[in-house]
Amino acid sequence: MTALAHERPETMSEAGAEFVNGPNQDEGLWQLWKAMELPEGYRAEIIEGAIEVSPTGRFAHAQVVNRLRDALALYLKGSEYGAWNDTNVIHTRRAWVPDGLVAPRDVELVEDEDGLGIKAHAVAMIVEVVSPGKSNQERDRVRKRREYARAGIPVYMIIDDYDGQGAVTLLTGPRPDKADWEDIHRVPYGREIVIPEGPAKGFVIDEAITGPKRA
Repeated sequence: MTALAHERPETMSEAGAEFVNGPNQDEGLWQLWKAMELPEGYRAEIIEGAIEVSPTGRFAHAQVVNRLRDALALYLKGSEYGAWNDTNVIHTRRAWVPDGLVAPRDVELVEDEDGLGIKAHAVAMIVEVVSPGKSNQERDRVRKRREYARAGIPVYMIIDDYDGQGAVTLLTGPRPDKADWEDIHRVPYGREIVIPEGPAKGFVIDEAITGPKRA
């Protein structure tokens, strides 16, 4: 995927550009993001003070996302929580579209005040499946890692084909003040990793979800 940072679109007036890039940048970006009309197959996120537009993932990416969602849905069956994907997570004028997440099924508990997505404080776990390309890898490994920590997401899981021969990194104990995490656990593909807390506690990520080690 190729991410494009949009702080000043070509169609924006000089007054609009000044609003976005001035003291009210967060509010300006928020209003711009809400007004964006994207081609089918693209998504827009507000990450660390910029709007990033990226296409949906390749087929291999979708396979991992679907396997994860289906397995989580079965694991959470009968509970108050569900496996969500392809929806916005909203936090203080930030907007993210994770590859997967765990949140309550009850809309009243999760829907943000504008009806644009799920409130970050209702999210128990977020999963990102890393796409090829330096920008995509840096987004999930660095920028979103900081953003999710700032939002206090309890569990962040990164499934990464491009970390060695493939690895899963599990981050818990968010430190919003540090934009980082207390506990970071990384395992290569081929070994199991278990969610340690929350509604998905005990859920196992293994080759059935990630696929085998990369050559």
